Amino acid sequence: MATALTRIKHRPEFLRVASSGKKWAAPGLVLQIRQNKKISSLAAGDVLRIGFTVSRKVGNAVARNRAKRRLRALTDEIMPIFAKPGFDYVLIGRHSTIKRPFEMLKQDLKNALNKTGTATANTMANTMDRAK
Repeated sequence: MATALTRIKHRPEFLRVASSGKKWAAPGLVLQIRQNKKISSLAAGDVLRIGFTVSRKVGNAVARNRAKRRLRALTDEIMPIFAKPGFDYVLIGRHSTIKRPFEMLKQDLKNALNKTGTATANTMANTMDRAK
């Protein structure tokens, strides 16, 4: 069964994830995570909830939207394969999200998943291959 990606859209949900305290900052993005007890208890726990945010410090509306589009493309490609279901993930865009090469952003996200302990075995094996 494929992992379903759903979006976090409401401010209280973003605040709940931020208050959990688990995060990892990479050069291209910041990843915050929180285990979602409601989703984890379901029999079909193949749900990933993902939210995106980019502050005004990154730039004007055009720059913020570009950063969010890049983060969405990144998660559509990486998260279903490499992230554990049953968690809420929030990706925060940074200045470098806009200009950073996409391959490096992918590696940043995989490293963040490893460091926060929410990576699947696929991610860990992939990261180990690149280290050799």
